[in-house]
Amino acid sequence: MSSHLRPRPTNKGVPVKHSRSAVLATTSVLALTLAACGGESGGSADGGGDGGGFEPRGDVTMVVPFGAGGGSDLAGRATGTMIEAANEDLTVSVENREGGSGAVGYSYFLGESGNENLLLATETALLALPISGEVEFDYTDFTPIMKLADDFTLMIVNADSPWNSCADVVEAAETERITAGISGITGLDNIVFTLTEQETGVEFDRVPFESGGELTAALLGGQIDIASLNPGEIIGQLESGDVKALCAFSEERYEYEALADIETAAEQGIDVSFAQFRGVLAPGGISEEARQYWIDTMEAAVETEEYQTYIEDNYLQPNTAAGDEFVSYLEGNNELLQQVIGE
Repeated sequence: MSSHLRPRPTNKGVPVKHSRSAVLATTSVLALTLAACGGESGGSADGGGDGGGFEPRGDVTMVVPFGAGGGSDLAGRATGTMIEAANEDLTVSVENREGGSGAVGYSYFLGESGNENLLLATETALLALPISGEVEFDYTDFTPIMKLADDFTLMIVNADSPWNSCADVVEAAETERITAGISGITGLDNIVFTLTEQETGVEFDRVPFESGGELTAALLGGQIDIASLNPGEIIGQLESGDVKALCAFSEERYEYEALADIETAAEQGIDVSFAQFRGVLAPGGISEEARQYWIDTMEAAVETEEYQTYIEDNYLQPNTAAGDEFVSYLEGNNELLQQVIGE
């Protein structure tokens, strides 16, 4: 089973052009082409545009529903910087509300319905948590503002591990216990491990952590055998040689120089690729003027140098979708995840 997203990122240092559509597929059965909608999904990219005179009251808070140091924390802080670059009148503070694999932060955000000064750095847990049946919300309870990028993941082991490929890990799992660290039970890493199990018939023993930072520390400390981490979370340890990447759960190899030699899982006979989206939500119950203001602001934000730096520094794919386009993406991605983890 696989899911694919295009286009791939450009080489590091080359200007990034972000597309407004992405393609998702699972195995060869589900193919969803998410093209640009013709409705009013965005306005002018001047940071205010068609907001109808709405202006935030004082500082804006960006909620990150995970702990410091992981991919969601990096995304939230980078997004705040982009917003400030796009609109010098705005100040964005970041607030981490971790716990429950993202459930604590999203549940807090649910209770802030109508708060037009609040945003949230969202990702795949927005869809995966409701599918798990353990929360009282789904993505329709919030106001999707913009999808910023797609973030694939790597299988990582310590540098002294005897395994040199994901295929080696699968072979070992056929006869021995393999502990796999995951950043929350509904996160991207758990999804790709689940897809790998479904594809190969092996099973991994999960050890959950609250953030990519905790997961990295556990891997380096020898508490787990393997981890699935976004490149931006682990690039420092890859470059220092403390860890090694066995494969990328991406459709094709990265073109970034630092990752170009990492084989895809598919190259090793494991047909699995899946990307976590990075995006921005506003609470439910906000005015149309506030919704349009934040869409306009984010459309301006993705034109800044700060956005390009975020994409390149974190080895992301710059696939964007604003407003109604983001809603369409979430609908398709939710259908895909229902097939993967909704059993």
